[in-house]
Amino acid sequence: MEIVALPFLLIVGGLLAVQAAANVQLAGAMTSPFGASTLQLAIGAGLLLALTAAVGALGAFGLLDHAEPWELAGGLGSAVYITAGILLFPRVGALVAVALFIAGQMLASLLLDGFGWLGVAQESPGVAAGLGGAAVVAGAWLIAGVRTALPARGAWVALGLLAGAVLPVQGALNARLRTEVDEPVAVGAVSFLVATAAMALVLAVALAATGAGRPRIEPLRGVPWWGWLGGACGATYVTSVFLLIPEIGAAPTIGLTVAGQQLASVVVDRHGLLRLPRRPITVRRLLGVAVLLAGVALVQLG
Repeated sequence: MEIVALPFLLIVGGLLAVQAAANVQLAGAMTSPFGASTLQLAIGAGLLLALTAAVGALGAFGLLDHAEPWELAGGLGSAVYITAGILLFPRVGALVAVALFIAGQMLASLLLDGFGWLGVAQESPGVAAGLGGAAVVAGAWLIAGVRTALPARGAWVALGLLAGAVLPVQGALNARLRTEVDEPVAVGAVSFLVATAAMALVLAVALAATGAGRPRIEPLRGVPWWGWLGGACGATYVTSVFLLIPEIGAAPTIGLTVAGQQLASVVVDRHGLLRLPRRPITVRRLLGVAVLLAGVALVQLG
């Protein structure tokens, strides 16, 4: 399973860079990050509902009353992650944002494996895994330049770490829900429906609290075709992760996807792809990428 999963999860991780850039396009057109998050999550939910109907798994929704309420909360991770990507990518660049996401993801996945939380099989991290976790944090520090920028960007750093940490938690919750529902596609649909509802509520509260105008719809005509792929990319990631966490563990699953994220983000920043600003890849940042990926590899060995 691990040999098959390796290239697949690297590609899935790379799709998250596309997802974030697509969400930035929608947010810019709608002039509302919350509106863009709600729209992309709704697209993902619609795709997964259609797929659930196509494979004849709609009956699985009748089993949801067997699940604990907290097992339905996995979708909240998508809402946090997507919104954080919209806010961070234009401000700090793909490489820095993804480095922060990765640090949060790896630390949270090591905790899930080490303590056996949320139904994940408990595996005490070895020396290699501990060194790997430290290397991931060091690599993210080198990439983000936290020492010189933390006073000005502390809130953004915290948001990036939080957004990364919620993804393995989401995967573990969805894996738990699958034991009750036993239909992977239906679990993905539930996750995205919860995320869409949560994000729509946040949007409504924000509009009521600030009195700001509603998200703009007319400019969406100018969004490039790939700007609509965020929901599909997110649905692919969420479904893949919760399917593979029970098979190969949280840390290996997250480790492979974050490696794909990091490699894709280097290319995006270096060439200014997906309408994001072109940013220099300095020696320090390349060293950070190398240290971070070495840390991911050590976690797999541990």
